[in-house]
Amino acid sequence: MNTTPVMVRRELDAVYEVSKTLATSLDVHKTFREALNYLVHAFDWRRAFVVVADADQRLVGHCAVGLTQAEQQRLQFVSGEGIVGRVFASGMPATVPDVHAEPLYLNRTGGADQSPNTPVAMLATPIRADHRTLGVLVIDSLNPDGRRVFADDLRLLRMVATLMGQSLLLHRSVTAAAETIQDQNRRMHKALGGQRSKIEQVVGVSQPMLKVFEQIHQVAPSRTTVLLRGESGTGKEVMARAIHSLSPRAKEPFVGVNCAALTETLLESELFGHEKGAFTGAQGMRKGRFEMAHGGTLFLDEIGDISAAFQAKLLRVLQERSFERVGGGAPVKVDVRLILATNRNLERMVQAGEFRADLYYRINVVSILLPPLRERREDIPAMARHFLERFNRDNDKTAKFTPEAMRVLASCYWPGNVRELENCVERTATMAANELITDLAFPCRENRCLTQVLHHIEREDAVRPSRLAEIPITEIPGTPPPRQPAYFGGGADAGDSQPAELDAMDCGFSAPLAPSAGNGASAPHADDKPEGERERLIWAMERCGWVQAKAARLLKITPRQMGYALQKHGIEVRKF
Repeated sequence: MNTTPVMVRRELDAVYEVSKTLATSLDVHKTFREALNYLVHAFDWRRAFVVVADADQRLVGHCAVGLTQAEQQRLQFVSGEGIVGRVFASGMPATVPDVHAEPLYLNRTGGADQSPNTPVAMLATPIRADHRTLGVLVIDSLNPDGRRVFADDLRLLRMVATLMGQSLLLHRSVTAAAETIQDQNRRMHKALGGQRSKIEQVVGVSQPMLKVFEQIHQVAPSRTTVLLRGESGTGKEVMARAIHSLSPRAKEPFVGVNCAALTETLLESELFGHEKGAFTGAQGMRKGRFEMAHGGTLFLDEIGDISAAFQAKLLRVLQERSFERVGGGAPVKVDVRLILATNRNLERMVQAGEFRADLYYRINVVSILLPPLRERREDIPAMARHFLERFNRDNDKTAKFTPEAMRVLASCYWPGNVRELENCVERTATMAANELITDLAFPCRENRCLTQVLHHIEREDAVRPSRLAEIPITEIPGTPPPRQPAYFGGGADAGDSQPAELDAMDCGFSAPLAPSAGNGASAPHADDKPEGERERLIWAMERCGWVQAKAARLLKITPRQMGYALQKHGIEVRKF
C-alpha cells in the first residue's frame, strides 16, 4: 500500500507530539501514558499498553490506555511467552490481523472477549535502546473486514518505540546516577555517624544505643547537669566518663562517688571535706570530692539513696555552687560539672515524700535513659566478643564462641544487664574445658545459673504481696494456731504447707500479746489493746517509738506484714 502525503503528515505530527510529550518530564510512567493516550485517539486504536523487563527479564505492565485496573495487573509475561514474549525475545515486531485466529494469543487482558464477533488486530513492536530490548509496545484495533493492512501503523509504532526506548534509557541513567549519589551520601553520613557515635569502651550498634550516643555527644560540650537513668548494670558510670572525656573538661579530673556505699556522716565528709579536729580522728584538713573535682566533673552514683537531710545540703551546694567543710565556717567555691545516676524511680519517690521535689527539679536538667540489655539484643554478640577478647588478653588465651553459644547469649533475659553479661562471659571462659566455647559450657544449660535461682526467689516475693494485700487483718477469739514451718518456695512439701506470712495474716493479731525479746516494751494487758485494727496498729507503733520492726514483734507479725497493714490503713509513719 502506497503511503499518501496525508498519512505521512499524520505520522510526522504524531512523532512530533510524542517526542514533545516524552521530553516534558523524566517521569516515564506519566509521559508514556500521555503519549499512548494521544496515539489511541489520533489513530482510532482501541487499546494500547507498554510492558518493560525487570531485573529477572520478566515483562511487567508499565502503563496502559483503555485497560481497567484489574486488566493492567494481569500484564505479566515471560520472555518467549505468547506474542508479547516472542516479540521481546526476538526483538522483531509482529502483526496479528485477528487475535481470535491466532493460537499464540494468550488473551491475558480479555481483549478478544470484548468483541467476540469482530476481528481484532494486534500490533507489537520491541522497545530498544543501546542495542538491547527494554520492553514491548502493543496496540490493538478493530479490523471489521479482516483485510486491513497495518503497515503504516506498524511503522509509526516502531518510531514511537524508538523514542520511548531513548526516554526509558535516559530515565534509567539519571535514576542510577541519583541512586549513586544517594548511596555515597549514605555511606558518608554513616562514616561520619560512626565516628560521631564512637565512644571509648562502649559497644553498641542498635538504634536505642545510637540514640544514647547522639544525646551524649550533644550534651557533652556544655556544663549542663546530666541525670543518667537506667537499671543496674546498664553502664551509667561508663557513660558518665564518656560525657567527661568528650567535654572541654576532659583534661581536668573526673571524680566519682557511690552515694549508697556511705552513711550520711561519711558522705558529707567525703564530698565536702573536713577541717582539723572536726571529729575524732580528723588530724588535719582534708579536701572533699567537690574540691578534688574543681574544674572537672563530679559523678554522684545512686543519688536516689541519699537521706532527706543530706538532700537539703546537696541542694544548697547546687544552688550556691559553694559549701563549707565539716567543722569549718568559711565558704568554699568550686567550678564543678555534675553528672548524677540512679536506678530508682525518682518521680514516685517525690510523690511518696522520699525525695525532695526541689532537688529533683535541680538535677533533672538533661535526663538520658540507658536501655536495658534485653531491649538492645543486637549489641549482645559484639559485646560478648569484646569481653571475651579482653579475657583472652588478660589470661593469654584464644577462646572463641561457637554460633550455638552465641545464640544462648542472645536469647538470655539478662536481668543484670551488661555487668551480668560480662561476668557470664568471664565465668564461662574460665571454666570451659577447651578453647572453643559451646552452648553446653554455660551454667544455665545444666540449671546451675545462680541468676535463675535469684530471680526465682524474687518472683516468689513479687507474688506474695499481691496475695497478702487481699487478706484482711481480722481478730479471731481464742488462742493463735501453732506456727507453720517457714516457706522457701522449693521444698518437697511446699504445696502442702502454708507460708508463715499467710498464716499470721489469716489469724490476725493474737490476744493476749506477749512481749518480744529486745523490743524495749513491757507486755501490755489485754484490756490495754484497742478494738479496731487501725487503732491497734497506731497503739503498737506508739509504744515502740514508731519503729516498724519492734511494733511487728509486739503484734507477733512480720515487718513486711506490718508495712502492708500500715499502707492499707493509710497510717503515716512518723520520723524523728
